[in-house]
Amino acid sequence: MTIVNEHQEQAWNGYEGRHWAAHQARYDAINSGFNEVLLDAVGPGDGVLDLGCGNGQLTRLAARRSGAGHAVGVDLSAPMLDRARASAADEGVDNVDFVRADAQVHPFPPAAFDVALSRFGVMFFADPVAAFANVRRALRPGGRLAFVCLDDVRRGDLGAVLAPLAAHLPPAGTDGGAPGEPLSFADPDVVRGVLADAGFVDVACDPRQEAGTWGRDAADAGDFLAGWGPIQHRLGPLEPSVAERVRAALVDAMRPYEGPEGVRLRNAAWLVTARRPG
Repeated sequence: MTIVNEHQEQAWNGYEGRHWAAHQARYDAINSGFNEVLLDAVGPGDGVLDLGCGNGQLTRLAARRSGAGHAVGVDLSAPMLDRARASAADEGVDNVDFVRADAQVHPFPPAAFDVALSRFGVMFFADPVAAFANVRRALRPGGRLAFVCLDDVRRGDLGAVLAPLAAHLPPAGTDGGAPGEPLSFADPDVVRGVLADAGFVDVACDPRQEAGTWGRDAADAGDFLAGWGPIQHRLGPLEPSVAERVRAALVDAMRPYEGPEGVRLRNAAWLVTARRPG
């Protein structure tokens, strides 16, 4: 296995990957509102490639949608792929495989897939043009690409919730805009340029907002958010008393979003679609 994205390989096989694997149901509850807009790209009999598949919920749903087709989920994270395989076995989804690989350089069979999907997994490529060119080669001529990527967090509810961290974080909406970072595709012009350079055509970027459930109540949601990798990384160096005040402020910031279904936050994203020429 060849890996060029060593920074992400370390993160997703370290604390970040273990946290996502341990909280599989929680992360699916946060992000699953975007499943249907992605699954619209999948038809009966399709071969599906899921990029940055994580715990594999979207991959398994795509496998079911494709019926007689097949789905392959690719990720760097061994802990999450273990969860993905176990979930597929528990659910009886047998037309799916999970592969630990770096999608930027992995030797996918050429023209083997009808559609490539991703739910918040493509923002982390170290060289996005090279990665998407590799994905394009894996698609048949005319094959489809559909993914969701993070928009500026200030357009959803998370920006307001993160306000208590303002003294310890870069301004909301500007952190992570470099290649390989969470907000690297927040600018649709960047997305269009990357995909065009990678050989895709008919690129469209549509803004989407979907609500996700972060916890049972404010205390549960705030505690979970404090353990989320990007937040945990910044809380770690703080004095314990300061970190505890920030955690308490996160709980308070969650209170306006409490409801009968738990704490629900609107997630802002771009739905990006494109196709391989041919």
